[in-house]
Order: sequence, then structure tokens, then C-alpha cells
Amino acid sequence: MNNLVFLVPLFPLIGFLINGLGRKSLAKQAIGAIGSASILASFVVSIILFLQVKSSGAIIANYFNFIDVASLKIPFAFQIDQLSSLFLLIITGIGFLIHLYSTAYMTDEEAPHYARYFAYLNLFVFSMLLLVMGGNYVIMFIGWEGVGLCSYLLIGFWFKNDAYNYAAKKAFIMNRIGDLGFLLAVFWLINKLGTVTYGEVFANIGKLSHQDITIITALLFVGAMGKSAQLPLYTWLPDAMAGPTPVSALIHAATMVTAGIYMVSRSNLLYTLAPATQGFIAIIGLATALFAATIALKQNDIKKVLAYSTVSQLGYMFLGLGVGAYTGAVFHVMTHAFFKALLFLGAGSVIHAMHHEQDIRKMGGLKKYLPITNITFLLGCLAIAGVPPFSGFFSKDEILAAAYEKNPILYFLGVAGALMTTFYMFRLYAMTFLGKFRGTHEQEHHLHESPSAMTIPLTVLAILAVVGGFIGIPEVFAKDSHWLESFLAPVFAGSKALTEQKVSSHSTELMMMGVVTGLVLVTIAITWNKFSKYEATTTEETGLGKVLENKWYIDELYNAIVVNPLDALAGFFKNVIEKSGIDGIVNGVGTFINYSSRQLRLIQSGQVGAYILMMVLSMLGILLLWINDSTIVHFLHKIF
Repeated sequence: MNNLVFLVPLFPLIGFLINGLGRKSLAKQAIGAIGSASILASFVVSIILFLQVKSSGAIIANYFNFIDVASLKIPFAFQIDQLSSLFLLIITGIGFLIHLYSTAYMTDEEAPHYARYFAYLNLFVFSMLLLVMGGNYVIMFIGWEGVGLCSYLLIGFWFKNDAYNYAAKKAFIMNRIGDLGFLLAVFWLINKLGTVTYGEVFANIGKLSHQDITIITALLFVGAMGKSAQLPLYTWLPDAMAGPTPVSALIHAATMVTAGIYMVSRSNLLYTLAPATQGFIAIIGLATALFAATIALKQNDIKKVLAYSTVSQLGYMFLGLGVGAYTGAVFHVMTHAFFKALLFLGAGSVIHAMHHEQDIRKMGGLKKYLPITNITFLLGCLAIAGVPPFSGFFSKDEILAAAYEKNPILYFLGVAGALMTTFYMFRLYAMTFLGKFRGTHEQEHHLHESPSAMTIPLTVLAILAVVGGFIGIPEVFAKDSHWLESFLAPVFAGSKALTEQKVSSHSTELMMMGVVTGLVLVTIAITWNKFSKYEATTTEETGLGKVLENKWYIDELYNAIVVNPLDALAGFFKNVIEKSGIDGIVNGVGTFINYSSRQLRLIQSGQVGAYILMMVLSMLGILLLWINDSTIVHFLHKIF
């Protein structure tokens, strides 16, 4: 099976090269087929590897020494174990559905740009595969930087729009802040252990002091904060909505934002030995979940609601990691990939039908025009709200149960976030699909269901959003029914051995499930009743509503304390140091020489008489200096 491992990232790389180099010559049908088929091929190989890992254990594939300097040897190696094989299925499976969807969604693009889009999309998947397949932190970091580059390329795909370019730069630069932390952690490991290979790091973890482990885990988490959009490095992700909607689905569901959760999960033994860092992760995760949820309550752009929803759900995943529920966090990554890809692609179907309108206040009544989009979107909302037996119920409940065992306050705050999730998602659904249509007559006249290339991925994802949670049924319902926990056990065995397992009684767990489910259903009923007959209004938000609508003015705050001062400093260096200083000196020398040459050229008058006169005067001057040289010197001595 080692011979198949390299094929997983190779297929998307080939797709990137073919579509990228042939963008001006390939037909659209060929471009879409190549882009989609390359991911499908990776998915097929990933299934084979997944089954191999399930039956025989991890696969290690070493190819060559990527770095070989003195005693430092870092191999270019892939490690396919239970954790990475699961992520491979998510990345390639969801990635293929998004590629298939894109063949119809992006059909209005001209062939060269259509090919450029699929080339970037293939490269994005290739980079994410490299990230999760890497057998050490350096290979992970290569993929880590690759997804950052691809996010920049795809968010700014429509590069003629300056606002989109700004959003792309914002994502790229903010991620660089986090990436510095990751890089410093890698250097720290090299300095202390002389290796960054996972197996060797974990085997020699005893050589690290408690302080070393705390610093390394904290620095790694800084990287995760940037890539997975946690406070305070989250503001790039909502702005990433500037890219095409399928790109949003890929970023939010199958690639970039899951990288931080994967990295912390991969490093679980380090984090288990750093309780201070774990506690910090739990606090940041919960704070992010609540903070982003409050913003989503008042957003009116269909994609922005989903974007802040992703930030909030990522917060829940980090809450799970912070309280030691590694399986629960990975479980929520998987279920979230199903329903968030579904919701984004559903939003894309709505935007497609509405001729690129994204304001939900101008929608309504789409249920009868988009029946497949309507039912699949509703199923996605039920899943993210955590209504049993939909997938989100099982994964979110596992995180909340672990939070309760750690600290009941974390649990109650987590429940509050879950209720806000229910409110804003069903507000979004009701304002979009229920009630009367509030758009223009022209829009209503052209409303129609999306083509099958878009509805088939919606249907598949809806099925996964409904049944995906059954691989993690909690023990309260049936003993040994949590298949995912058993499957991932070898990856988290070391952490589990070091952690005291506290489990609530079945009656307590059932009571918590029942109470939360009841509250969620009540919230759905209230929201449905409030927004199903929504009427357009010109009344502006006031007070707290206006603050939430303006996202707590965090972007304005960042601009005031970071962006504007840096712009002013850059302006000072540009205008004072560079233009007036460096350029002034350089240009001054040039101006002086130019002026001097203009004056000296006046001597060259072209009149022979003038030249003879100057020659005679020069000769007289030289003669006088020669005769009176000693006299002049003597005279000067007398004066001075």
C-alpha cells in the first residue's frame, strides 16, 4: 500500500498543472472533467488507504531526506494513520462534490478564468492533503503555507475588484501572523530534540521540560488561531466570502480552517502534558464560539451568516480540544464538513437563482421555486442546530458533555452558544425560504432550481448531514457503539493514559440531552414564528443590534490601532525617508550634475576667436602662477 500513498496528492497536482498550463486551449467541459476527476481519483485511493489502515494499522512512506544538514535529517515522509486517513476522506470526498458543483456554478466564467479557477482549486486540495499526510511538522508546514497561498488566490479570484483583493491580502497577512508561531515551535523542537518527526518527538517527549512543552504548544496554537480563525485572528474568515461560493465551502468545510484542529489533534500528547495551554485553548475556543454567534444573529448577507457560524463552530472544536475531548473535536470536524459544505453550496444555489443577490432581506418565499435547495438547506440547519438524530447532535453533545466534566460553567456557556446557533440559522432559513418573495419582479420571473450538477452534491451532503453522526453514538444509548472513538483510539491512546477519565452518569447525560434538545426545539419554534412572515423594513438597527450588525466594530478597532498607524508609518518612510531623503539625495546629485553640465556647455560656443582668447588667458594665468608662486606663498605666510 506504500506505493499508493503518493498518488493521493499527485492526482490533484496533475490536475493543477494540466488546467493551469492549458487554460487557454482547453474546452470548459475538459477543464471541469479534469479538475473533478483528479479529486475523485484521490478519493478512491484514500478509501483504499483508509481500509488498509483500518485492518492493518498506520502506513509510513519515506521518500528522501528533505533536509540533511549535519545531524539534522528531516525526511520527506507521509504518515497515514487513523487520524490522517479520516481527514483524507473528508478532504477528497467533500472536495470532489465541491468541484462537481463548481462545474455548473462557475459556467459563466470565460475559459481561461474557468481553468484558472479549477487549477487553484486543485492546488488547494493538494496543499491540504500535504498538510495532513506529512509525517513531520516540516511537511505539515509546507502544506500549511500552501493552503494560505491558495486562499489568497481564490479569495481574490475576481481580482478586478479592489475590495476582493483587499480581503485576499487580509487573509494572507493575518495567517502569516499565526504562521510565525508555528515556525518558532518547529525551531524550538529542532533545538531541543533535533527532530520534528511525529513518532520521534512523542517518543522523546521526556527530554522536554514542562516549560518547553508549554511554550511549544502555545506557539503551535498561535498558528492554529490564525489558520482556524480564533480570537483575535478571526476577522479574515468572514471577509473570505469575497471569493466564489464553492471556494467558501471548500475553505470552511474541507480544507483550510480544519488545519488548526488537525494540528492540535496530531499533537495531542504534547497538549495533554501542557494543562495551562489546554485551559487557554478551552477559554479561547468558547469565547470565539460565543462572540461569533452574537455577530451572526444580526448579519443579513447569507454568506456572512454562514461565515460567522463557521467561526463559532470552530470555537466548539477548540473547546473540545481544550477539555481533552480529542475524538469529539475530530468528530465535529467531520459532521461540520457535511452540514457546512451543504449550507454553503445551498447558499450558492440561492445566489445563483437570485442573480448574485446575497441580502436575505430581499429574498423570501424561495421554498416553492427551489424545492431541492429548500429541503437540503433545512436538513443542514437541523444538523447544525443539533436536533437529534442529525449529525450535529452527536458531535456537539460529545463536546458539551466533556466540557461539563471539566467545568459546568463551560457547559452552560456552550449551551448558550448552541441556542444562538439555532436562532441565527433558522432566522436565515425562514427569511430566505419562507414567507413572501421580497425581491424584484425581474428576479422572481427568473427564479428556478439549480442544475443537477449542483443539486446532486446538495443531496449527497444532505444525506451525510442526516446520518453522519451515527458513527459516534454515545454509550448512554448503546455500549461500544462509538465506532469513531474505537477507530481513533491508537492516535489518542497516549493522552488517554495520562488523563483521569470522569464520566457523568447515564441519567445525568440523558437529562442534559433532553434539556438542551427541548431548548433547541423551543428556539426553532420561536424563530420560525418570528421570521417566517418577515416583511421588509427600512428601520435601522439601534443599540446592541447595531453593534452586532457592525460586528462589534472589531475591524474598525483593528484599523484604528494596527492598520492606520502602520499606514501612517509607511507613509512617513515613503514620503520623508524615501522620497525626500534617499530619493532627494540621489535626485539632487543628478540635478546638480545636470545643471553644471548645462552651464559648462555654454563655454563651447563654437567661436574660434573665443577659444583663442581663452587659451591665451589660460597660458598667462599659468605663467603668472609659476612666476609668483613663491611670492604668493610668502605673502600668505605674512598674512596668516
